[in-house]
Amino acid sequence: MTTWTDHATDRPITLAAPSGIDRSAHHRLDEAWLAAAWSHPTTRVFVVSGGQALVDDTPDGRTELVMTPSFEAPPTENHRYFLGTDQEGVRYFALQKDSLPGRMDQSARPAGLREAGALLSERDAGLLVHAVALENWQRLHRFCSRCGERTMIAAAGHIRRCPACGAEHYPRTDPAVIMLVRDEQDRALLGRQVHWPEGRFSTLAGFVEPGESIEQAVVREVAEEAGVTVGEVEYVASQPWPFPSSLMLGFMAQATSSLIQVDGEEIHEARWFSRDDLRAAIESGEVLPPSGISIAARLIELWYGEPLPRG
Repeated sequence: MTTWTDHATDRPITLAAPSGIDRSAHHRLDEAWLAAAWSHPTTRVFVVSGGQALVDDTPDGRTELVMTPSFEAPPTENHRYFLGTDQEGVRYFALQKDSLPGRMDQSARPAGLREAGALLSERDAGLLVHAVALENWQRLHRFCSRCGERTMIAAAGHIRRCPACGAEHYPRTDPAVIMLVRDEQDRALLGRQVHWPEGRFSTLAGFVEPGESIEQAVVREVAEEAGVTVGEVEYVASQPWPFPSSLMLGFMAQATSSLIQVDGEEIHEARWFSRDDLRAAIESGEVLPPSGISIAARLIELWYGEPLPRG
């Protein structure tokens, strides 16, 4: 495997850009430090619930996470997650609640990463990605996989411990490959999943299986989903994708065959697009490109040579 070196990758990928937050993992087991950090007047807190948080649109056109000092935050017994510290020394926490709090001024609105990820600053997007990933894991892994006992939160939300057998459980991240496949004519292979709306096309993707390298996963997934064989594979970049717990590993791949045979189970339709084909299809509304928040859009843009048109 080689690494893609196009300078277009210098532009940060949404949800993967440097956030300016030091996660300060060495403080997660220091209860005295965490208590002092929580009580500090500069500390900022936001609530996450069901993958959403409150965001606010400012008069100057920005979108921000709604954060409050810790003394204004709603109470919670255990679900308080330390996310890190910025360069000014401000500490950030997320609170997991069953619902988002109301706002007296009625100006805030609930939003998830799909809606607000591309609108938030790199700092706010990074904080929300971290909080949503922890919330998803906490909700789905409350019991010990060894003995079945209910586990307890530790390390400021980053560990669950079993009081019965002593096992420690850590947040799970599932590696997945996502790839822009090109043929000898430099056309791009895009597919439409069975459950997607008519016209929605994107790159192929799939999870890495046990005992498999990421390069092998690229080759296998393209063959399984579209019947196309792949030779050279080039790594481009990665993106956290907490829906609920994936890490997307982006690739450019070179096809060694062009005949398409979709599996009919995951992929309903797949087509080769030239740049002119794709531009015309998007502008006419025949093709709906992937959301700008996804690394899929970036992979297509790297091949396309510029930002995708919007129909």
